[in-house]
Amino acid sequence: MRLLKLTAALSLGLALTACGDTALEQGLLGAGAGAGAAILTGGNAKTGAVIGGVGNVAYCQTYPDRCKSP
Repeated sequence: MRLLKLTAALSLGLALTACGDTALEQGLLGAGAGAGAAILTGGNAKTGAVIGGVGNVAYCQTYPDRCKSP
């Protein structure tokens, strides 16, 4: 079960850098992925959402060529 949670968390983490054309979209997608990862790993969903949202926006603003939606 622990491996399943870790795999799910890593998959959601990869989703952070995959989508979002605007800062709002990047923040919302990152927040969703962060909250989902936190829930799957037994963490706090609100904290995960904040970290995921901020992290995704920061990453996409730093590396915009890696963060374009297909």
